[in-house]
Amino acid sequence: MLLGAWNIFKANWQVILFEYTLKTLLLAAIAVILGTVIGALLSMANMSKIKPLKWIVTAFIEFVRGTPALLQVYVIYFGLPMIFPRINRMDPMISAFICAAVALTINSAAYVSEIIRSGIEAVDKGQTEAARSLGLNGTTTMIQIVLPQAIKNILPALGNEFITVVKETSLAATFFAGELMTFYKEYVGFTHDALPAFIVVGVVYFALNFILSKGLKFVERRMKAHA
Repeated sequence: MLLGAWNIFKANWQVILFEYTLKTLLLAAIAVILGTVIGALLSMANMSKIKPLKWIVTAFIEFVRGTPALLQVYVIYFGLPMIFPRINRMDPMISAFICAAVALTINSAAYVSEIIRSGIEAVDKGQTEAARSLGLNGTTTMIQIVLPQAIKNILPALGNEFITVVKETSLAATFFAGELMTFYKEYVGFTHDALPAFIVVGVVYFALNFILSKGLKFVERRMKAHA
């Protein structure tokens, strides 16, 4: 079994590493970067004093966090082409990749919004009050006082979110989006030799997340050293 897994990797390592793995990382990076931008906007809206906006954003966040990511991938995969018919005319793998990226971005945005909100709320409110007493308005206080401190709390959690999204990219294989699990499904479709291929993909996923995890811990140590 292990020998079979090694033979699969030896025969396909270039495709696995430079095609499927890169697409996995690209899909995760797109989801986290766009999810962070959208999540920041959602967190600001969630903390706003405009109650209708806050209710809508809260409902969206709770819905996304309360439903399976696979369900969201299905909804976007079948729903997005209805809004943008041009997607149907694309290469199936490209259209699947786009739909998966959108679904994972939406999912990530909901979680990132809560990460950012909790990071901001963790900053001592006394500092906000002190800044306001010095004549700084709310926007200036948020940008110059609150956010620089909140980022230290947010970055480790964002790194963990990236690791989570790397694993969630496997859901995109449902529609053969070209990431690591797609290699597994395609290989098994040709050879019907499932377990060795599963071991190969599992080891690559583990290696990716292990490296990312160690990199995050290094960044955290550096941040604490310069705190």
